[in-house]
Amino acid sequence: MATRKVLIATLGHVDHGKTSLLDKIRKSAVMAGEAGGITQAIGVSIIPLDTVKKICGKLLDVFGNKLTVPGFLAIDTPGHAAFTSLRKRGGSLADIAILVVDINEGFKPQTIESIEILRANKVPFVVAANKIDLIHHWKYDPSRFLLDNVSSFDYELQGKFEEKMYALVGKFGEMGLQAERFDRVSDYTTQLAIVPVSAHTGQGIPELLMVLTGLAQKYLEAKLQIEEEGYARGTILEVKEEKGLGVTVNTIVYNGHLKAGDTIVIGGLDGAITTKIRALLEPCDLNDMRDKKSAFKNVKEVFAATGVKICAPGLEKAVAGMPLRSCGAQADLVAECCSEVQKEIGEIITDDVSEHGAMLKADTIGGLEALRMLLKEKGIPVAYASIGEITRRDLSTLEALRDKDEFTGVLLGFNLKLATEIEELAQLKKLKLFVHDVIYKTIDEYDVYVSSLKKEIELRELTKIVRPCKFFLMKGLTFRQNNPAISGVEIEVGKLRSGDPIMNKDGRHLTKVKSMKDGEDNVNVADQGRQLALAMDEVTIGRQVEEGDYLYTDIPEDDYKKLKDLRKHLTKLEVEVLKEIADIKRKDNPVWGAS
Repeated sequence: MATRKVLIATLGHVDHGKTSLLDKIRKSAVMAGEAGGITQAIGVSIIPLDTVKKICGKLLDVFGNKLTVPGFLAIDTPGHAAFTSLRKRGGSLADIAILVVDINEGFKPQTIESIEILRANKVPFVVAANKIDLIHHWKYDPSRFLLDNVSSFDYELQGKFEEKMYALVGKFGEMGLQAERFDRVSDYTTQLAIVPVSAHTGQGIPELLMVLTGLAQKYLEAKLQIEEEGYARGTILEVKEEKGLGVTVNTIVYNGHLKAGDTIVIGGLDGAITTKIRALLEPCDLNDMRDKKSAFKNVKEVFAATGVKICAPGLEKAVAGMPLRSCGAQADLVAECCSEVQKEIGEIITDDVSEHGAMLKADTIGGLEALRMLLKEKGIPVAYASIGEITRRDLSTLEALRDKDEFTGVLLGFNLKLATEIEELAQLKKLKLFVHDVIYKTIDEYDVYVSSLKKEIELRELTKIVRPCKFFLMKGLTFRQNNPAISGVEIEVGKLRSGDPIMNKDGRHLTKVKSMKDGEDNVNVADQGRQLALAMDEVTIGRQVEEGDYLYTDIPEDDYKKLKDLRKHLTKLEVEVLKEIADIKRKDNPVWGAS
């Protein structure tokens, strides 16, 4: 067994400085006299421990001579959704992440998305509060570490800095996360560490690397144990066509080792892809020249953890985020590897439509997995999940799911373009599609829909039951004493509907609403404050009822129980009348409506 480097992913809102931060770390290594100390594999900056020591200097003295982490691999693949391709069975490929936030701009849509994805994948992370150099009057002294530099500021500048820091702390608090400046963190298992940095000047980078080293040393050591000599396990980071090479795959190898000539198996949408490695390619040191063939060098083998470009035939159907396994020269392992990678994909892609649940669509397997994980947290079942654009066939499937369950019979899409004809057909069929390129917006929009649908269904239920209503017979407005009795009434509280049963203040059932009229117009529902003529069978005004009497809707016991659950849709006065009706009923039956 060997200890591999810590795999770090950077996330955050566009233009908040993810790539600039990694660029500065590379330049810091050069300035520290470690030219070549950081090398560039495919989409990965390899940062050895000696380089970390040079950059951090005496900050690492707190660890004594007990530094065992061999260094870091910082993944810097472009694109805000890149993290979703960093996956292996059981979750994220990244051991730890750096969430980059502009300290001056604060939270933005992709900041929130990044946090949601990190939480769903259960990836620990550190916050790099970038662009401190843009705080007005900020002064950078390269001879001082961050905290010493801040201590040298005047009271006003320190106040501005603290104000921006605690604005971030507050934002994390709103998302249910405890955060604190790194030197004030009392428990790294419950609090996020915020490290103020400047990707422009390099200030804070030693502190950031120190915090990452400490977290890795304390919490990740067991996870970093790998079989360095075993068959490679990896993940496809990017599929690219290179001039003169054809379709290649940029791969992160996180376990074992990979050699030119090895047989590899890659998970595929239409079955596993089996091929033989023609060449393993790495960029030249300190270069990230993925578009220039001349910048690559052939290597015979690579060891975990690292990034490498694989050149092999038959990679046209490869997809980012798919698992990769090496079989070496063992042909008898191919079937086992094929079964393993396809089983892993089957945990994310669901081709056989279940009878109940939501439909998921995304542009990559990582995006699909992120959606699945967020829905799992909410306890929402998934009926179907696949990669690619939304089709007419998807809408037909969705229609059947919707008919079975309005709540889950929806389509959630991530990072897809919605064709106009598909959008129009969905509207025609009244199907719900929630598609965004920011994943939390997809989920938030679905949550709003669910809340709205619940309210709509509850209001529908209210139309089927007798609502609380209190009204009185107006004096001097008896138009007919009986057969039917017709009187002018005023609705004091609630709604009165045709067909509603009526009782008196003693709880005795009298009759029901036969009809209502406002002038010459028939009325089906009379709202609070309305005056109109009410017709009632089975009563005579002057006998069972008198002018000036207050009457109530005679709510059936089952309806009362439902109304207790739906009371949030009643007005405060309606709730009071509901209680009044229950008190009247309980004079004869003390447990009426109690169960």
